[in-house]
Amino acid sequence: MKEDDTAWDLAAGFEEALARLPSGYLDGCYDGEPWNATLRRSADGRRVWLFARALKQTDIVSFNLYRTRRGGTLLKPCEMSSAKVVAFVIGFKPSVKC
Repeated sequence: MKEDDTAWDLAAGFEEALARLPSGYLDGCYDGEPWNATLRRSADGRRVWLFARALKQTDIVSFNLYRTRRGGTLLKPCEMSSAKVVAFVIGFKPSVKC
């Protein structure tokens, strides 16, 4: 089984960075390039969905995050590594021009 298919011990700072991102449509900067993103949270806060696209490249970041009833967190990246998702969430700066 791949690492991305199991509960993953999230990197330090990921949860805090994700909590700081506002829900909705976001323009911002990541790794010196302009990106836009859409972030949605369920009403109960147990599900988070993000899709982001580089504006000058063909790169994307997409994931679902689930908070379990037992207090755990399950990160499910879409066709990419968990490390890529964590790096993006920590490094993305909304409302910043590149």
